Amino acid sequence: MDLDRLSGSRRRVLAGIGAAGIAGLMGGPARAAKARPVSVALVASVPIEQQWVSRIHLALKAAVARGDIAYVYSENVANTDAERVIREYAEAKKDLVIAEAFGLERPARKIATDYKGTAFLMGSSFPAQGPNFSVFDNYIQDASYLTGIVAGKATKSNVIGMVGGYAIPEVNRLMNAFMAGAKSVNPDVRFLVSFINSWYDPPKAKETAFAMIERKADVLYAERFGVSDAAKERGVKAIGNVIDTAGQYPGTVIASALWHMEPTIDRAVAKVIDGSWSAEDYGPWSGMAKGGCSLAPLDPGLVPQPVIDQVRAREAEIRSGAFKVAIDDSEPKPTA
Repeated sequence: MDLDRLSGSRRRVLAGIGAAGIAGLMGGPARAAKARPVSVALVASVPIEQQWVSRIHLALKAAVARGDIAYVYSENVANTDAERVIREYAEAKKDLVIAEAFGLERPARKIATDYKGTAFLMGSSFPAQGPNFSVFDNYIQDASYLTGIVAGKATKSNVIGMVGGYAIPEVNRLMNAFMAGAKSVNPDVRFLVSFINSWYDPPKAKETAFAMIERKADVLYAERFGVSDAAKERGVKAIGNVIDTAGQYPGTVIASALWHMEPTIDRAVAKVIDGSWSAEDYGPWSGMAKGGCSLAPLDPGLVPQPVIDQVRAREAEIRSGAFKVAIDDSEPKPTA
């Protein structure tokens, strides 16, 4: 992906939304209800098995199984080809077009203005754009905080390595929540933080993780594929993100924050079906309160029962609203 689109140009995209886009947040024209199955297309710039995209794909397949949607997707779409692919789906009269994130944002917003009868849903930290462009985000910081508690208790060296894709809000808030969770139970813990500037480069992520292990990190935050491979090879522990990879790395991945896109997708599809689609922010539907995230089951053989009990107590407080995990989108800084 083009890093410029993930930093300075993200501000330009927001500026380009303009008054008309913000005004569109008030809603759009009345829409007709649609008969099941409605047609849905997903456009992804990375492989369908990549963490973020796989969760969208899984939720869409569940909607297919219910008979709510007919579903097609395009993966590994280059940023330079995104406009053509998205436009072809809109021209084919898909009822809902989902553009996975970031590098696809500029063309997706542009095309949405040309096809106001089509519902668009975009992974973005920018506002929705009226009348038909909604956004979603991975607000799974609640679960990330809980995995931080596990990591803070698990480290013996008090050094945790964190490998991320890009230093953007969607990544930063999860890392910061994880770090806060670790510090809450282990004030002495220090963090190594690095970004590989790629969404899908397992070899680079693995090499970055190896370097952190050389610097005494004995727990790794695996925001990207490749980190858990390094942990497995060097005999240290890893914390998963978005998906549960404990089965692929038994004894290595000890906790994972899981993203569940079903609440977001189900709500979006229902609105297309009943004709109530409008431009809105689906971000809150990824929170724990909405069922949009959870903590993967903890294995007492890997995580001591007292730690599991501590995690569950904090989880109960989060679910009840007694404890709020801070949302911090700033770039996390190393402390070791």
